[in-house]
Amino acid sequence: MDQKTGGELLVDALERHGADRVFCVPGESYLAVLDALHDASIPVTVCRQEGGAAMMADAHGKLTGKPGICMVTRGPGATNASAGVHVAAQDSTPMILFIGQIERAMREREAFQEVDYRQMFGGIAKWVAEIDQADRVPEFISRAFHVATSGRPGPVVLALPEDMLVETATVAQPPAWQQVETHPGLTQMAELQKRLWAAERPIAILGGSRWSEDAVAAFTRFAERFDLPVACSFRRQMLFDNLHPNYAGDVGIGISPKLLARIKASDLVLLVGGRLSEMPSQSYSLLEIPASDQQLVHIHPDPEELGRVYRADLAINASPTAFCKAVEGLQPPVEIKGAGEAARAHEDYLAWSGARPETPGPLQMAAVMDWLEANLPEDTICTNGAGNYATWLHRFHRFRRYGTQAAPTSGSMGYGLPAAVAAKLAFPEREVICFAGDGCLQMTMQEFGTACQEGANIIVLAIDNGMYGTIRMHQERTYPGRPSATKLVNPDFAALARTYGAFGATVETAEDFGPAYAAARASGKPAILHMKLDPEAITPAASLSQIRAAAQAKQ
Repeated sequence: MDQKTGGELLVDALERHGADRVFCVPGESYLAVLDALHDASIPVTVCRQEGGAAMMADAHGKLTGKPGICMVTRGPGATNASAGVHVAAQDSTPMILFIGQIERAMREREAFQEVDYRQMFGGIAKWVAEIDQADRVPEFISRAFHVATSGRPGPVVLALPEDMLVETATVAQPPAWQQVETHPGLTQMAELQKRLWAAERPIAILGGSRWSEDAVAAFTRFAERFDLPVACSFRRQMLFDNLHPNYAGDVGIGISPKLLARIKASDLVLLVGGRLSEMPSQSYSLLEIPASDQQLVHIHPDPEELGRVYRADLAINASPTAFCKAVEGLQPPVEIKGAGEAARAHEDYLAWSGARPETPGPLQMAAVMDWLEANLPEDTICTNGAGNYATWLHRFHRFRRYGTQAAPTSGSMGYGLPAAVAAKLAFPEREVICFAGDGCLQMTMQEFGTACQEGANIIVLAIDNGMYGTIRMHQERTYPGRPSATKLVNPDFAALARTYGAFGATVETAEDFGPAYAAARASGKPAILHMKLDPEAITPAASLSQIRAAAQAKQ
């Protein structure tokens, strides 16, 4: 064991624990770490703004199951990064944020950019700490990896005093972190089988994190044996093949009315991995709180989530990966009481997602989605942020495989572009497409420069209707004919892409889209397709004028 600086010990620990990549904005407060990274095997992605770096780390964690690593400087660097920390918290994503900190002797004087990070991040991180001694760096990093990934995953924040990082110590590195699994008990699985045998209208809802490709395959086999309808929670559609005959649809914003009715009429809800929070629960109206009329079987890796909002009839503290191994041993009854319901639920989903509404203007997003469905590889990774534009992706795209979706259940705007960059860097052989509204895109637009610098050849659909569309929709519903603070004057996004040396094209009609996308794909560069959408085409279901007229009629 050689004597090493705190910065070197930190980078050694990241290598020991298998960190794939560091997303950062550099700062003088952690120069010793940056110097240690110079000789390390971990690739470093230099981002344009700390919020984008943190969102990239979150997306990496979502898609790999390993903690995404982000490094930022103190003060404003940390406040910028907080947007991504909030996403990781609400989305249950493993992530570790390292923040450069003032020297230890300067504490409590409001030194330059001084912040108390325990106070700042205490409500949105699983654990916040400051490493005050170089010889404790390995201990803190090991704990950070385990905390970020255990139970309900989430973000960990570690502050790094500048003088600690240049302090030397001789200390051993512990073994690499291991995923802590929580397995269901045999009596719980026997009780679950008993309840499933008795149920006449059961339905499963899959959500949360701690899934894997094997877990998804195991649950699919279980659903087939029990002829069980399966829905996916908000922005978790990749957890079940959308064209599988048991798939019932997604439980999110703009839910299919038939799926909503099916869940409310069910006599057993099997909630696996998710929390059924505000968006999927339709503002907490889907099930009664705390106890529901339906039987609720809730499987979650964190015991603190069980009974937190919903009192389950059967609560099972298990990770989705462990639970899905256990369900392989469950056998269906000789006669399934709800036989045929899965097929009917899937027919309803196909009818709902297969409808192609015509919207105002020459660019028909339904035709765009048809082209994508016919031409995207099944393993394409789709990312998005927040806004009405995402409805086209969530309702009309059929997710076929695990690991093909990175979207914020927290509803964070600006997420799609940095997430796409992280996805492409993690899986360079796969196609990555980012859906972004004009308002959403411009919150992290600068990270397109990161894509260009890294050679991350993503394709961005900049869906431009000249407004913060979701807010305008709510304004027209609540204060019809009185728009305020929602208009946007936008740049030429295609021209902007070209200034980066990337590919840019403008799409004004559905007929323009296919050739433009094919050209973007063939360019071998990051690309932006500037999609000129009529402002009236606010949702697939209704135009802006129709929403306004309906609101005025109620007044």
